[in-house]
Amino acid sequence: MRILFLNPPFKHRISRDSRWPERTKSGTLYYPFWLAYAAGLAMREHEVLLIDAVAKGLDFRRTKREIEKFSPDLLVMETTTPTVMSDFNFVNYIGDLNAKILMVGSHVSALPEWTLKSCKRVDFVARGEFDYTVMDLAKNLERPEKVKGISFRRGRRIIHTPDREPIKDLDSLPFVSRVYEKFLNLRDYGYSLARKPLVQIFSSRGCPNRCVFCQLPQTFSGRLFRVRSPENFVDEMEYIADNMGVEEVFIEDDTFTIDKPRVRKICRLMIKRKLKVIWSANVRADVDLETMKLMKKAGARLLVVGYESGSQKVLNTIKKGITINMSRKFAKNAKKVGLRVFGCWMIGLPGDTKESILETWKLAKELDSDMVFFQQAVPFPGTEMYEWAKRNGYLVTEDFSKWLDENGRLGFLLSYPWLSAEEIRYWRDKLMRSFYFSPKYLLKTLVRNMEPHEMVRVLRSAKEFLSFLFREAK
Repeated sequence: MRILFLNPPFKHRISRDSRWPERTKSGTLYYPFWLAYAAGLAMREHEVLLIDAVAKGLDFRRTKREIEKFSPDLLVMETTTPTVMSDFNFVNYIGDLNAKILMVGSHVSALPEWTLKSCKRVDFVARGEFDYTVMDLAKNLERPEKVKGISFRRGRRIIHTPDREPIKDLDSLPFVSRVYEKFLNLRDYGYSLARKPLVQIFSSRGCPNRCVFCQLPQTFSGRLFRVRSPENFVDEMEYIADNMGVEEVFIEDDTFTIDKPRVRKICRLMIKRKLKVIWSANVRADVDLETMKLMKKAGARLLVVGYESGSQKVLNTIKKGITINMSRKFAKNAKKVGLRVFGCWMIGLPGDTKESILETWKLAKELDSDMVFFQQAVPFPGTEMYEWAKRNGYLVTEDFSKWLDENGRLGFLLSYPWLSAEEIRYWRDKLMRSFYFSPKYLLKTLVRNMEPHEMVRVLRSAKEFLSFLFREAK
């Protein structure tokens, strides 16, 4: 069977696989890694093509031409909340193909019935991880009721088959880095906080933490934490180091450091093999000093941590499961071992007030991260925060075509009686400018980034960020 995996065209360079899918403020573009994992698995039995229309800059017409050239039997197309209406338009634009269309991603996983009712040309929706769903559907296109984890129409009824169990044996999946090599141009992708070129890979899936705003564990990969064996993961790191010529590997796990003994084992294995690879990862503010030391020794450069708020009351409300003192200790230990920190903060979370936002600003200055991200809270469908906001009338709009502004940025989608959407915008912009344009930060950035690789990264990000500020000011 011929299977085409498609990251469809969009008017902005948007990362559909990002946790915040928007045209980023610093030139970031994610790999379509969920499509790539599924494509790598399907390659074992089928003829496969992976097209990233966003990275290639393809419009509707050129993408349709590429699809027709390959002539697939099954088209697997990814979508996300801010692009879903455009993606429906594209499905309608390509017209009658001799192919079934399977839509995948977090948005359709959360709203499968809405998806099928909103776009009649979509034949199937995959709910959750879809690696093996694609394989099963390819064998049962005429008998979809045999496939777990999908939704489809039968006459006027919508059928939801039983949920698919999460993949337990992650070692059975292909090295996604090899899929990138086969189908993608590595130079098309980048992460503002990382050196370029880079690759993004996973060592685990799922996250057991209960944060009310976090989209993937609630709609896609689940809260069951599953891991690759240390040996399998380090094998891929070694393959990348020896064959791909990239400057950095980013470990895209929701939280790489959930199982700290496993992380230490991975690091010791990398040290034992003398791998020459720079890497960074998403972590939690509960990483201990011993683990940080081993991570640094094994080649870690930067830790991305979700501090979220400087108010313990807000942290408790969003079920973050960390304390302010844990964040302080984390920041102190990271500085001690020489690891850079990208601190993520959110404005407008449940329970946030003007007073708690000032607490967030105070703590952000105290922790003094190398880079920060102040972002408005976004209520993605399928999350506890979305249901809470909808129930209480705090959603600005339920029209997904209005989720992005004219510049491709996520809108301010929550508005409270005590903190309006415009006030959230004001504070988000004020804190970003205040942090990045403070004399202390500018001097520290200059001193810490004299090394050529870092200077190039900083200048590239600064250019994009200044461009963002200019557009926002207009």
